[in-house]
Amino acid sequence: MSKIALITGITGQDGAYLAEFLLKKDYIVHGIKRRSSTKNTERIDSIDVKNIRKQNLKLHYGDLTDSSNIIRLISEINPSEIYNLAAQSHVMVSFETPEYTANADSLGTLRILEAIKTLKLQKKTKFYQASTSELFGNVNKTVQNEQTPFRPQSPYATAKLYSYWITKNYRDAYGIFASNGILFNHEGPTREETFVTRKITLGISEILRKQRKFITLGNLDSKRDWGHAKDFVQGIWKILQHNSPDDFVLSTGKTHSVRKFVELAFSYVGIKINWIGKGDKEVGVDQETNQIRIKVSKKFYRPNEVEYLRGDSSKAQKLLKWSCKTSFEQLVKEMVLSDLKKNKVYL
Repeated sequence: MSKIALITGITGQDGAYLAEFLLKKDYIVHGIKRRSSTKNTERIDSIDVKNIRKQNLKLHYGDLTDSSNIIRLISEINPSEIYNLAAQSHVMVSFETPEYTANADSLGTLRILEAIKTLKLQKKTKFYQASTSELFGNVNKTVQNEQTPFRPQSPYATAKLYSYWITKNYRDAYGIFASNGILFNHEGPTREETFVTRKITLGISEILRKQRKFITLGNLDSKRDWGHAKDFVQGIWKILQHNSPDDFVLSTGKTHSVRKFVELAFSYVGIKINWIGKGDKEVGVDQETNQIRIKVSKKFYRPNEVEYLRGDSSKAQKLLKWSCKTSFEQLVKEMVLSDLKKNKVYL
């Protein structure tokens, strides 16, 4: 008999990759999407699973801010596994909408856990909570693992911290198989365009199409541990297949700056970037044409900027036999080539 999975946030990058992965494992997959996501189903529509998509993938309208909706859906679907990937996940936006971020990202998790308890599904339904490396905040260039203290630096990270602890609390108090995945940055061609990596790769394709002259970014020296979302969703699944509920860091263990991402991305289209100036006066210039391709604006600096994040996924490697297989270079190249193709740019 097929397992039944419920994915919140199924229209997002991770949700679509996870749905595709589970469908290939013969799961019946249910996904929750908000009304505002009605037109934003590109990722789901392009799932590459022949002949089984229509019968095994079912989408429902719902919202993590509506507890009655959540209880009804979980009761009707009766899932074997719930993957809570839905969130207001943009750090900058969380400073502008802190209350909504808290409602969706904190209380949304509580509503799902409470539904599992209320419906007496503790022995049937496993729960995965998507946590984030933003929990660690500014950590002075140490490597972060499951024992590293949390120092959240944004409303988003603070909301996710509540979700992390309430997941552990319901696990301990009610015996729910509830696990946290503390995921470091993971990207891919379907990353939302508001995130810096996709902003860069999409911007390059638009420059080559002469739709824009330059890309405007924030802190070029911010460093992140970037992996591929396709690798990470396999780790997410493995967390719920473990013999007991637990919390795991998923990361590549390598860190790169935004500046390095820019240089590498441009190199794949034959452009070498030279840097001139400092701070918000710094620009990235095409070495051959001397045209400005990167500008810096304070507008894109975060309050409480997190400068450096690098994860240690030794626990996941040992207990889950998981590792990130896609290199940083492969990831950047795939994203660049994907956006060139979407914008019909041929080199």
